[in-house]
Amino acid sequence: MEPIFSSLRGVKSAMPGYSGGHIANPSYEQVCTGGTGHAEAVQITFDPQEISYRDLLEVFFAMHDPTTPNRQGADVGSQYRSAIYYHTSAQKAAAKEVIASLEHEPWWEGLHVVTELTSEGEFFPAEEYHRDYFMRNPERSYCRAVIAPKLAKLHKRFAAKLGAAP
Repeated sequence: MEPIFSSLRGVKSAMPGYSGGHIANPSYEQVCTGGTGHAEAVQITFDPQEISYRDLLEVFFAMHDPTTPNRQGADVGSQYRSAIYYHTSAQKAAAKEVIASLEHEPWWEGLHVVTELTSEGEFFPAEEYHRDYFMRNPERSYCRAVIAPKLAKLHKRFAAKLGAAP
């Protein structure tokens, strides 16, 4: 999700990392075991004069699967759960409203959003080699098979929200 959010006008930074767990400073390897309780996450800093929190939520829900517990594509485990770590009660309310509106769309019939809504806890930035991963590794199979199609979808669906290419 880092390259997706980094592509949006008004997003100042999109830092990959880990949230929602019970140990301090987990490593990627520890998080991958599912035993730390952390989810892979992106901490977004944005200018609300350029992009709204609702816009960020709209992109978030369009660019991943919020309907399958503990899974994103072929990645399975609690570390891949859909989660929003909100900072304010207004952010929590906005997320609830967006979820409710999604579930009332005809194409979502029978599906339910399982996205975890949790008050922000401590965020631990990912190791340096995980930052800007797509930009540094565009030819890796994961980047070509998973990230590149999501970026193509982003460019098609949210062209008006894009900033300078990352």
